[in-house]
Amino acid sequence: MDRKPLLNVKSLKEQVYEYLREQLRTGVIKPGSVIDMETTSKMLGVSKTPLRDALLQLEFEGFVTILPRRKIVVNTLSLQDIRNYYEIIGALESAAILVAMDNFKEADFKTLERLNAEMKEALETDDFDLYYEKNLKFHNTYLGLSGNANLVRIVNTMKKRLYDFPRQSGFVREWEEASIGEHLELIRLFRQRSKKEASAFIRDVHWSFKVQEKYIAKYYTKAAAAAD
Repeated sequence: MDRKPLLNVKSLKEQVYEYLREQLRTGVIKPGSVIDMETTSKMLGVSKTPLRDALLQLEFEGFVTILPRRKIVVNTLSLQDIRNYYEIIGALESAAILVAMDNFKEADFKTLERLNAEMKEALETDDFDLYYEKNLKFHNTYLGLSGNANLVRIVNTMKKRLYDFPRQSGFVREWEEASIGEHLELIRLFRQRSKKEASAFIRDVHWSFKVQEKYIAKYYTKAAAAAD
């Protein structure tokens, strides 16, 4: 008798993907480790097809590298990776703002102000998961106004690589406080309809590796140590 799968057979590939992503996020599957397809397939009680499809998606997103003979290596996050992601995210968010600015309404400004205030509240209660959730919603509010769903998807995938690999349990408090302050400046520029200034600010300050490097070194300690 076949073993009953641990996962629901509906949308099996998506469920396998979400399972693996959660294992990566929580650090159960660690960077630098190897995922064995045979063992993982048996453990989940699924065939290799949905597992392979899920791993292909993870490879496309940069989380793993698929090598010959069914060997899958979980990628590490290097300081150069972080630098590259910051450059790409900054460029994409900058471009999105140029399009989104004309679509802002008063309700959008208020949403940004509320989310930034909720980020501050989460920081005061040491709730990093809530802070992270509100931060994503803050950025997605104006990214969504660009009307470019593909851009939003790409940016959010890169942010998963930066923050969910695995998710850190603590704050770099001065970084989070600085980020809230940068958000306030961004809202000010949005309200003034300063399109070019807001676009440059998100790229050259908020997502500038050089500007944020001192905080990055404190948060990504392993990547920073490996680069020394």
